[in-house]
Amino acid sequence: MHNASLRLDGRKILITGASRPLSIGAALAKRFAEAGAAVAIHGFSDYDLTVGNIKSSSPNGTALLAKTYQDMGLDVSLVTPSDFEKHGTAAKVVEEAAEKLGGLDGMVITHCYGTYTEIGQWTEKEIDTHLSVNVRSAMMMIQSFAGLADTARDNAVTTFSSGQYKHVETDLMAYSVSKDAIVCLTRGTAQLLAEKNIRVNCIDPGPNDTGWCFGELYETVAKSFPSGRWGTPEDTADLALFLHSDYGKWITGQVIASHGGSKSEF
Repeated sequence: MHNASLRLDGRKILITGASRPLSIGAALAKRFAEAGAAVAIHGFSDYDLTVGNIKSSSPNGTALLAKTYQDMGLDVSLVTPSDFEKHGTAAKVVEEAAEKLGGLDGMVITHCYGTYTEIGQWTEKEIDTHLSVNVRSAMMMIQSFAGLADTARDNAVTTFSSGQYKHVETDLMAYSVSKDAIVCLTRGTAQLLAEKNIRVNCIDPGPNDTGWCFGELYETVAKSFPSGRWGTPEDTADLALFLHSDYGKWITGQVIASHGGSKSEF
């Protein structure tokens, strides 16, 4: 049951990484809009389709998601899909969202790029792509957000790590490096932007069932949770909603793990 007292009425929030129904970004958009926020969503379905074997991927996924929520009566706007690897994209996404919503006081950065590569097979291109999509875009988005935020209001930014601050996934080295950098970015910008009334926190959602894992590995991960089930995007949305509500107004510069007690090394 949702906590009806956690409201975001009057908030205007940009959420990235919302390109398919099973994603964390999609769950966040729905939950935030249900709580009264005006939400703008951004995604890049082309990436989902290149990964392969991910449930709910489809061409024009973000547009379809926005229409689905609009048909439900939710205040969800579409930001033009674009590739964060390209220079200038991050700032344009923030600017378009602010234009469509009439300003921004919240932003949730869930998008990411990740590939498995063993040492000896690292390439400059793959390293650059990870750093561009996962780190550079987040830095530029936060900078753009800070430039347009109303400092008289409570503003909140939430980033996403994947636990690399606790352990390194060596077969995902470039991804691990980029996600650990997000922790540094969160803590640093929380200090830099406090005087602008902007809170910055990072969620480590642990293993979430977003349609990317199957078979024996899926069952192994489920058993690593005391409850015997995976975490869900809805579990993660509960925490993000709290951080962006008035209840989270004294929390900033934190990395918060939402793992359900899992001992998984994911």
